[in-house]
Amino acid sequence: MRNHRPKLFIGVLFLVLGITTHAYPLNLDPIKAYYMKGDYKSAVIEGEKALSRSGNSKDLDELYYILGLSYLKDGNYPRASDNFEIILNEFKGSALREEARLGLGDAAFLSSDLDKAQAIYDGILDSNPHSKLRAKIYSRLSLVAFKKDQAAKGKEYRDKLAAAFPANNEGGAPDEALTSGQEAGDIYYTVQAGSFSSNRNANNLSDILVKKGYPAFVEVGLSSKFAKIYRVKIGRLKSREEALNLEERLSREGYPTKVLP
Repeated sequence: MRNHRPKLFIGVLFLVLGITTHAYPLNLDPIKAYYMKGDYKSAVIEGEKALSRSGNSKDLDELYYILGLSYLKDGNYPRASDNFEIILNEFKGSALREEARLGLGDAAFLSSDLDKAQAIYDGILDSNPHSKLRAKIYSRLSLVAFKKDQAAKGKEYRDKLAAAFPANNEGGAPDEALTSGQEAGDIYYTVQAGSFSSNRNANNLSDILVKKGYPAFVEVGLSSKFAKIYRVKIGRLKSREEALNLEERLSREGYPTKVLP
């Protein structure tokens, strides 16, 4: 008669391992803190470290999403797309699926693939006409239209945005990656030199920059926690080359700069 004890032992061992390796929540606060401060490179580094040790963790879809946003803000659009695609392909029940699709659209937009961006934005509305992201999508579709020299279509989406969300600041998105705060049809490049939760601090920096001869201004947006955030921006430039030259000058002076869009 065979001895079944080894099999029984292995079964118990797997049971124990199954209990001790259950999913656990990730601590995403340090990554979010870097993201909120605009230190996207550090957010990416910490996010990738967290991913490497995540195992069977809960909140993996949120980690991929924050990584996607951080790569997007840092200008690495292919890696941003990779992270958003992982959410769509591997987390079928994720509450962040629409946000991930929006992120894919933003990566395409910022890569100047306007047709792909438009298709993604339209696809979100086609699958869910009452999407909570409608304000953002209307704003983005407007920008796409203006960049494609379709002024009438751009104004149509701006009108939809104003009619559906009269108190909304261009969608005021926590993951806002595109240019905002500009008039319809007026597409330009600008350089961000700081981001603050305090209006006073933002205005102080703006005043300093103006005294140095820079055309600085403060733009109000929303943080990832839907709190007001004040971004100090400089210039409304028609070419990216001009914006990059301005960014280089400001960076040499020690400002944490980035070019938008």
